[in-house]
Amino acid sequence: MSVSLVLGSLLSAILFTNSVQSEPTEKGLEIAIFAGGCFWCVEFDFDKVPGVVKTISGFSGGDLPNPTYKQVVTSNTGHREVVQVTYDPKKVTYAHLVSVLFHSVDPTDGGGQFCDRGHSYTTAIYVTTPEQKRIAEEVKKKLQESKVLKAPIVTPIKHAGPFFPAEEYHQDFYRKSPVRYKFYRFNCGRNARLQALWGKDALKGTPKH
Repeated sequence: MSVSLVLGSLLSAILFTNSVQSEPTEKGLEIAIFAGGCFWCVEFDFDKVPGVVKTISGFSGGDLPNPTYKQVVTSNTGHREVVQVTYDPKKVTYAHLVSVLFHSVDPTDGGGQFCDRGHSYTTAIYVTTPEQKRIAEEVKKKLQESKVLKAPIVTPIKHAGPFFPAEEYHQDFYRKSPVRYKFYRFNCGRNARLQALWGKDALKGTPKH
């Protein structure tokens, strides 16, 4: 193996090792981190996926430690709204989760999602291992090559850094305030845009196996 390849492998290992993540409480569970616009909606979408054990709304991708919701959406923190997904790999694959993300957002929109604009609402896949990175890139490439979408996919795949949970009132918002949640989602045009973009495949993703 060449020196450059060795150095590249070591750098990749260091980046992933330095990623600070909350560990699953049960042995055998794994974590995925996705940014898909409003984390209320991302949490709602992923809680319906068989094999997903838990979701936590939060922030990642920036430099400010322990940011507040107000700081993330009004300041230049570099963070995105994200959801940390704890899942059972025996029941659902990481590839399927990535596909679900793509089919629950507009991955061609680099300025935000639906009615929410700005960096904090843009999409991203934060990978925690080299294997997640490989799978995410493969799913993204296949989707782009399928020509289902009429524009390039702009969702970046990035090394995961620290994950910071959002305030408690954001957690499970769709359960705590179902009327407000449904009103927001409808008014933001999320479902309408997904239907126009993906048709019958909206929110579904590829088969699990």
